[in-house]
Amino acid sequence: MATNPQPNQEQESQFSIRRLEPADKSKGFIDLLSQLSSCPQISDARFDLRFNEVASLGDDHVICVAEDPVSNRIIATGSVFIEKKFLRGCSKVGHIEDIVVDKEVRGKKLGQKMIRYLSDHAKGLGCYKVILDCELYSRGLNPIAKEPKFKS
Repeated sequence: MATNPQPNQEQESQFSIRRLEPADKSKGFIDLLSQLSSCPQISDARFDLRFNEVASLGDDHVICVAEDPVSNRIIATGSVFIEKKFLRGCSKVGHIEDIVVDKEVRGKKLGQKMIRYLSDHAKGLGCYKVILDCELYSRGLNPIAKEPKFKS
């Protein structure tokens, strides 16, 4: 299996973040999630069913991806869901989860870019805070979450 080429500085600036699309399954989305946690292959029908469930929640549950413009592979993903609370006068809190960057392109700040995008989305919906839920941080494997810059 060939590895994806490392993006250069120019390519990195071309990485844009967008919402997950049904075609992303064939672009390596499930394989990428497997770099984070157990994520066995699923049928197209099952993927489409889950995709439609998440899409039906609108802006309250968003899964985003970054696609390599050269290889057309999904190289980063993350999600945010909006918790509606009674506290603080029926406020909202954003929860960012499942941040993963393909091992072949780590170190390019794509994870930070993804977190920023998802955090901005939550703030745009009126969330008074955004929480980065990150299990790997507790094992010392996630440099993104260690940075004190992430306060949202």
